[in-house]
Amino acid sequence: MTGHVVSGHYPQRIVCLTEEPTEVLYALGEQDRIVGISGFTVRPARARKEKPKVSAFTSAKIGEILKLEPDLAIGFSDIQADIARELIKAGVEVWISNHRSVDGILAYIHRLGAMVGVHDKAEAYAQRAEQHIAEIRAAVAQLPRRPKVYFEEWDEPIITGIRWVAEIIGIAGGDDCFPELAREPLAKQRILPNGDEVVRRAPDIILGSWCGKRFRPEKVAARPGWETIPAVRNGDLYEIKSPIILQPGPAALFDGLDAIHRIILDWSARQG
Repeated sequence: MTGHVVSGHYPQRIVCLTEEPTEVLYALGEQDRIVGISGFTVRPARARKEKPKVSAFTSAKIGEILKLEPDLAIGFSDIQADIARELIKAGVEVWISNHRSVDGILAYIHRLGAMVGVHDKAEAYAQRAEQHIAEIRAAVAQLPRRPKVYFEEWDEPIITGIRWVAEIIGIAGGDDCFPELAREPLAKQRILPNGDEVVRRAPDIILGSWCGKRFRPEKVAARPGWETIPAVRNGDLYEIKSPIILQPGPAALFDGLDAIHRIILDWSARQG
């Protein structure tokens, strides 16, 4: 079977409960199958104009979804377990992915492509992402020093970065400050009791992506004791927009990776 012949054996009416399946299906040219999307969807921009918004992250308009008569609903993680249960009870087929790594994102692209009958197109798209990652890895191999990078997913309480974010920081040329916490899949397991350990680990760069609200570098810099952190002393605090880093889809492998790589290159150029 080629990636361009799609029969009725594959889902024709898909509801995407999170952003990443929408982005992947559009990238594969299979957007006509999507009948409903998450209200948080921003990629691609046209999806918001073309598709009805039927879910948030922890809640969904179950009645509206059922009216769309989906033959597949796609979501992500334990956080959407309640939505999945409601849809399953209503007779809808549901796929909840639960990947947390860069390899997991690549595998997700392959699996989603296979599920809609366009394995070849998905393979080509995943290869593009792998090639992009390889190019960035080659570029950072020349850096004289890798900066220590602290990534903050939320401010109150302080939550450190999830695994795919830590891996992307590594690909981009930095070293994540909390690699042991990055392995924890649940946000509650990545909460810091206070900021003292960040001060102790002395990051060169601080990246913030506060899960949908604007990152405030001045508030971070003003935390007790943080004035001694190299990143604060040198003004190396940056926002990475949530849609390009906090969803485990292609955005993180392309735009998110590029944004962090640019920051690291700029930091490196100033080291003298």
